[in-house]
Order: sequence, then structure tokens, then C-alpha cells
Amino acid sequence: MKENIMQLESLTGGYDGKIVLKDVNIDIHKGEIVVIVGKSGCGKSTTLNYMLGLQRPYSGRVLFDGIDIWRDQKTLNAARRRWGVLFQSGALLGNYTVVENVMLPLMEFTDLTKAEMMDVALSKLEVVGMEHAAYENPLEISGGMQKRAGLARAMVLDPEVLFFDEPSAGLDPVTSAELDETIQNVNRSLGTTLIIVTHELASIFAISDRVIMLDPEEFGVIATGSARDLADNSQDPRVRAFFGRKIGE
Repeated sequence: MKENIMQLESLTGGYDGKIVLKDVNIDIHKGEIVVIVGKSGCGKSTTLNYMLGLQRPYSGRVLFDGIDIWRDQKTLNAARRRWGVLFQSGALLGNYTVVENVMLPLMEFTDLTKAEMMDVALSKLEVVGMEHAAYENPLEISGGMQKRAGLARAMVLDPEVLFFDEPSAGLDPVTSAELDETIQNVNRSLGTTLIIVTHELASIFAISDRVIMLDPEEFGVIATGSARDLADNSQDPRVRAFFGRKIGE
């Protein structure tokens, strides 16, 4: 039986009193790549926000390593230290070099010397194939390189779980495929659990171990399984429509 690292238990939530998710149950297994999909308004980003502890659910629980993250503030803070997040834009600061951007979490959360932080940051840039751009200004490198640098920063504290919100947004197909390969390499080499929100079919088929599909009319999960199994065997017209799109749509 696979070991869970994160769970949503009977979670209900939304915004300003409006229900977006209702009585949702999701299990995330250690070491897997899970992709959360669904059409606009289905609650993908909302689900990610609850997993990250950015919103408190109306009811239900968010468990990390078997513990409710909302038990108290200390528990929530401790859980967040064990996660990393890659934002859509990469969120790099232009007044720092690439390697200095990667070092920022180390400056805030560790007592390492500057030399030690530099070594750690350079090692993470090497993992994502970005060591050659360590001393570049992040505003002067390509979008794909910015995403990989952002991934290095998300990895720098050796998180157990990495969260991605539309990692391929704004990238051309070739660069998107390269980022997919980098994401897979992180999972394979480090065993990190990856939770990804995306609508890109090429990425979904390329990197996911399991897909969780949400639907706004059901306020939650309507399908879960491998991308290929859902595409080939689902009888749900909503699932078939989603996977029946052309790559790139």
C-alpha cells in the first residue's frame, strides 16, 4: 500500500462564502507526480491554495505527514518549511543574480555561511541545468531559464513536496518539453513528491503518474487515474472531452 504524504479529508471551501470545493477527499502518495486538471473554475488553484495552507477550509482537514496543518500556527509553519513552490512567473528578483535568487531561502531560514549557501545554490542550479547562468541577471535570460532557476530556488531547502502552478505557462512547446524533462529528473533523482496544476495535455501525458480531475458542477473530483487510462477508457463525457482536445489547445 502506498504511503500518503498529503491528504484532503472531507474538505469544503471557496471564497467569500461561495462554495468551490465540497466534501473533497484527495490522497497524495510519497514520491509520485500528481497533476490536477479540469476546466476553468473547477477549483484547481483553490485546491493548491488549501494544500499550501494559504486558505483555511470551511470544514474538513488538510493533513501533511498525517498531521492537520491547521492544528496551530507552529504546525503550519513547520509544514511550510518542508515544501517548495514554483510560481508561474518564476518570481525572480532583477536586482539579484540567478544564484543570489536561489540563495534567498537559505539566507532567511538557515545559519549557513555565505560560502556554504553559494555551494548549495550552485548545486541546485546544476540539478536543473542552469549552473552556466548562475551569475546572469534573471531578467536577461529566457523564460524557460527563468522557470528552471525558479525551480532551483524552490528546491534549495530540500523540500519533500514541490508545488507547481501552470509551470509551462508562456513557454513555447520545445521549452515546455525541456522543463517537463527537468521536472521528471528532479522526481527521479531526489524522490520528491510533485503536485502540479496544468492544462497542457503534452505535459500531463509526459510527466504525470496520476491525474486528478475536478469539475465545477460537482464541486470536486470526478476522475482519478493515469492520463492514458483516463483518455482511453473513461466513459465520463467531461473526461473524454478534456483528453480529446488536440495537444496545444
